[in-house]
Amino acid sequence: MDTHIGIIGGSGIYEMEGLEDAAWVDVDSPWGAPSDQILTGQLEGVNMSFLPRHGRGHVHSPSDIPYRANIDALKRLGVTDVISVSACGSFREEMEPGDFVIVDQFIDRTFARPKSFFGSGCVAHVGFAQPTCPRLSDACVEAARAAGVTVHEGGTYLAMEGPQFSTLAESRMYRDQWGAHVIGMTNMPEAKLAREAELCYASVAMVTDYDCWHPDHDEVDVAQVIATLTGNGDKAKRMVAGLPMQLGTNRAPCPHGCDRALGMAIMTAPDKRDPDLLAKLDAIAGRVL
Repeated sequence: MDTHIGIIGGSGIYEMEGLEDAAWVDVDSPWGAPSDQILTGQLEGVNMSFLPRHGRGHVHSPSDIPYRANIDALKRLGVTDVISVSACGSFREEMEPGDFVIVDQFIDRTFARPKSFFGSGCVAHVGFAQPTCPRLSDACVEAARAAGVTVHEGGTYLAMEGPQFSTLAESRMYRDQWGAHVIGMTNMPEAKLAREAELCYASVAMVTDYDCWHPDHDEVDVAQVIATLTGNGDKAKRMVAGLPMQLGTNRAPCPHGCDRALGMAIMTAPDKRDPDLLAKLDAIAGRVL
């Protein structure tokens, strides 16, 4: 199988120098329209697809992002490995604004978003104890280091609903009682859907602020977040540019089984499955259906 890297992130990520045969393409999905067109091309011989998570011009709120359509569209394009690049707040002094955290765990506090491709008519339960792919995460660590970025290996991402930032009480609870390392609004249900789609998934959280728990920082200021995020853009592009070398053109089966997550997951008996839902699952679960 050929490696095909899918990057879900912002405008600073998809403006890549050296991307050959670059073209914005429309991808039809039975789950609705994706956030935007997808920029496809090749970087150092490796297929790449870039999806603006919020749409160009930042038109989608975190709660309104069409997560299912986004993952389905990437799967239809042949993406094998999905890397999320997103802004986050930090709960740890050592994880400073401008640093990258390669997330390996999540606490999901979102509540207003569809979280599964499956449901009534075709029930499935995928394993999610290890929600990110270690192989893909390691590649992100090495690419970030080669790009000169201060990177932290591992961390728990608290996914909040938003769009408002945390209260002080919430920020302290997430940090002191729940042990979270960073906080953001977009990695859930994205990571869950990627697992259902049998796609390897890694999360690169770019720290923009200390949330509001830090005694030397008042409530989160959007202007401050944007200024730091802009500075992170060049770092992220350098990291992404190093991923083809880390992953190579030829892709072996995932040693952690991400690409076989549906093997024993579907519970509904074949004669009880909803044909309409099965038709929508053709890209996501075609391997097992």
